[in-house]
Amino acid sequence: MTDRSALTKKILLGMFSGLLLGSLAHSIALDDSNPIMQLGINGLIDLGGQVFIVTLKLLVVPLVFVSLACGASNLSGGTSLGRIGIKTLILYLFTTAAAISLALIAANIINPGLGMSLASDTVFVAKESPPIKQVFLEIFPSNPVKAMAEGNMLQVIVFAILVGVAISKSGEHGSRLRDSLDDWNEVIMKLVLMLMSVAPIGVFCLMTTVFANMGFGGIFDLAKYFFNVVIVLVLHFALTYFLLLRILAGLNPFRFYKDFYPVMVYAFSTSSSSATLPITLETLEKKMGVRKEVASFTAPLGATINMDGTAIMQGVATVFIAQAYSVEIGLAGYMTVILTATMASIGTAGVPGVGLITLALVLQQVGLPVEGIALIIGVDRLLDMLRTSVNVGGDATVASIVAKSEGKLDY
Repeated sequence: MTDRSALTKKILLGMFSGLLLGSLAHSIALDDSNPIMQLGINGLIDLGGQVFIVTLKLLVVPLVFVSLACGASNLSGGTSLGRIGIKTLILYLFTTAAAISLALIAANIINPGLGMSLASDTVFVAKESPPIKQVFLEIFPSNPVKAMAEGNMLQVIVFAILVGVAISKSGEHGSRLRDSLDDWNEVIMKLVLMLMSVAPIGVFCLMTTVFANMGFGGIFDLAKYFFNVVIVLVLHFALTYFLLLRILAGLNPFRFYKDFYPVMVYAFSTSSSSATLPITLETLEKKMGVRKEVASFTAPLGATINMDGTAIMQGVATVFIAQAYSVEIGLAGYMTVILTATMASIGTAGVPGVGLITLALVLQQVGLPVEGIALIIGVDRLLDMLRTSVNVGGDATVASIVAKSEGKLDY
């Protein structure tokens, strides 16, 4: 298992090293014909960054399909199809949709990407946003194999959900297929961890190339992006979760999070909802008064599909990258972002760094260059810690609301 603390330090080192090397190359005004730029920065180093980006894109389809099919197959059987399962799923999807909507609104107010003007340095033609009716129509696949080959993630997500539901209704045959998908899920998660282990090198290559061509002027914009995400995370936690606890469960949110705070600190240190799950379950049952039959369902499900923090990052990053490349997304584009990020959250596994993979699919859906991830990947690890804390706080919020509605909360 990758040492997450050491990985964080290595990614930061890669980010700052790439930033300094790229800015140095930019400051001495090396032109594109210079061997250092031609063979080094825009050659070998850029190749390393592009390989990292391509590998991110490689994992998108298998990660989302296998994770989502597994989740849907478990969600659709027995208790998972009952009242508790439906309430839990609705609440998680609602908070995710609220999170990314808040992120898009805040990002359009703060405008974190204005002034970068990367469009002048990058050959990129934006796709026209389709009408809203077409956006909804194209959610449903006519050819799932084609959807996977083309990376049409909304269609892949719908197909994965249908497969998962069918598995849950297929008895012994479905059970065998579910076990096989679980094995595939473990293998793909290992691939994700393998990719994250070389992330410091990828970050170094990407940051070096970006700042060699852009200079040190991007630091301010990265700071605006960073604090934009932090502000939305705080707002979502303090507004959405607090109001839901007060209105739907009748609980004192200050007392609630004071008792749950140690779990959020642990989540911050691990950057993983899955790694935090044992302590989350123990705290919900023994300290927060959520009965086992509710906690054992809502918390594991939340560790998989409740990725509000990731959705916030995706919303702010989409606006940031669009503004940096001078691309107008439009209303239909924002609707696509909300739909894609909300549905993709179901297939976003609770491990560090996977949010960058789902960000790639969000960018693809609105015609933005995946290479724009290079602008934010260096600070993403820091934000990942905060996002995970918010995510587990959301897990506890939903678990308590569902337990209260079922008369299974003793808090």
